[in-house]
Amino acid sequence: MSEELPDPEAGETKATKEAKEVRDAQEAAGVVAAGESGAAAGGSGASGASAKGAASAKKSGAAAKRSGGRAKKSAGTAPADTSAEVIPAADWSNPLRDATQDRRLPRIAGPSGLVIFGVTGDLSRKKLMPAVYDLANRGLLPPGFSLVGFARRDWEDQDFAQVVHEAVKEHARTEFREEVWQQLSEGMRFIPGDFDDDQAFEQLRKAVDELDASRGTSGNYAFYLSVPPKFFPKVVQQLKKHGLADAPEGSWRRAVIEKPFGHDLESAQELNALVHDVFEPDQVFRIDHYLGKETVQNILALRFANTMFEPIWNRSYVDHVQITMAEDIGIGGRAGYYDGIGSARDVIQNHLLQLMALTAMEEPASFDAASLLTEKLKVFRAVRLPDDLGEHTVRGQYAGGWQGGEKVRGYLEEEGIDPASTTDTFAAMKLAVDNRRWAGVPFYLRTGKRLGRRVTEIAVVFQRAPHSPFDTTATEELGANAIVIRVQPDEGVTVRFGSKVPGTSMEIRDVSMDFAYGESFTESSPEAYERLILDVLLGDANLFPRHQEVEESWRILDPVEEYWATHGRPAQYPSGSWGPREADEMLARDGRSWRRP
Repeated sequence: MSEELPDPEAGETKATKEAKEVRDAQEAAGVVAAGESGAAAGGSGASGASAKGAASAKKSGAAAKRSGGRAKKSAGTAPADTSAEVIPAADWSNPLRDATQDRRLPRIAGPSGLVIFGVTGDLSRKKLMPAVYDLANRGLLPPGFSLVGFARRDWEDQDFAQVVHEAVKEHARTEFREEVWQQLSEGMRFIPGDFDDDQAFEQLRKAVDELDASRGTSGNYAFYLSVPPKFFPKVVQQLKKHGLADAPEGSWRRAVIEKPFGHDLESAQELNALVHDVFEPDQVFRIDHYLGKETVQNILALRFANTMFEPIWNRSYVDHVQITMAEDIGIGGRAGYYDGIGSARDVIQNHLLQLMALTAMEEPASFDAASLLTEKLKVFRAVRLPDDLGEHTVRGQYAGGWQGGEKVRGYLEEEGIDPASTTDTFAAMKLAVDNRRWAGVPFYLRTGKRLGRRVTEIAVVFQRAPHSPFDTTATEELGANAIVIRVQPDEGVTVRFGSKVPGTSMEIRDVSMDFAYGESFTESSPEAYERLILDVLLGDANLFPRHQEVEESWRILDPVEEYWATHGRPAQYPSGSWGPREADEMLARDGRSWRRP
């Protein structure tokens, strides 16, 4: 038997063959250029590589094989085709890490913590703490997120954790999960003390430093002032005095302030100056929880993401706009806060004027804080009050009556209210926007307590058809077309228009088409405070009024409040009604009527 011929590759070492296999796999995956491959495979330097180094290369080549497709099916297979265009490794990036392309993953806050002053109040218990838990439950907070409470209670950390636990169980929107709670509770701390207690603020500073080390918050903290407005200056000054407002290099510190921001233009300017002495303007987040509602944000989507609405969103087609925020409850236990402030300062100055600005503004250059601020300020600066404030503004107080099947007290009979109080629980006014789009279109704003039902809506009411070929009897039940944006509680949009009634005669009557968030989307809308707290942690100021907006809002309202202070008393209206008759007369003088929500 003749001797077998030697294998031509027998002279290659195992390391050489493995190195070639790795290089071929990398070529197939487009990781290396063809010229580099040839040099590596054809040269004799591979024989000097150690077996250990080649094995390591083989492991990395396996990954290239899996991602690159076919490399070498078996021994003797022809080398991979390297003529295709090769992408250098340095120029490749993972598209899933690109924030501009990622539409699947929600925004997640980085290392951070939240300090809540006045943590024992109703706002904190019913809204803030449940919102923090809901964010954690949705995976939007970092694992080391920390929550620090500051209040005048003799509590330990575990006492505070128990209070948060009860608040979450009762008020959280998402289901309670023990593993989420355990992780969140590990970062909870409580600081007892008054706002003028230097020792308490020193303790707070130490707690922040300790959480940086134990929870990895990286020095990033937001300070939420859930306290009466009179304490804003004291808390902010204490933060500055004890170095808490100064962020370490590469970190951030932010202040979150609840409304009302001042009680008139002068006080708002003073407070702005004081706060900005401690925090830069872009570090201050003024909370208007209405701007965190999905339906409020949908105003911009409705107008600027569609072509069917914007062409008729102007004086050529719109007759007037009504913005209503009605509550079916009284002041409850808020007499100390509410009396002396009233519904106009409490609601119109912030909520309703913000809704008006979003309804009337021009299209922003982009959806960022600076562009939105620019367009909203244009609206505020174009707002004009009526010449006769007595004819076109109304204030009222609810009187006793029946509501919800029970007898309720009037405002002057509420506990803690001075029987001679002139504080308004109902306010309505007519405003104009003097620009090309809205010239001649009145905006009617109204708000009140103890009204017919709880509802907030924006109704854009259109002009009637300039000519009707139908008999008057055919259209006697036809009203004006309208687009109604329902902010709460039945979030959605209604379009009202005329349609023929089925039958042998021509009769036209109003009908409605409804879009409801609850029916069109499987995911429930998050609470406003969830969105706003997350935006604070992310530094996204799109949904927060800036100080210029606050001051312009007071410029609009101050003359009305000054007029009311010297002209009579608020009109009385029965609880459960839709306000005083003077409000109906105000619109009747213009040939219009309030829409019944």
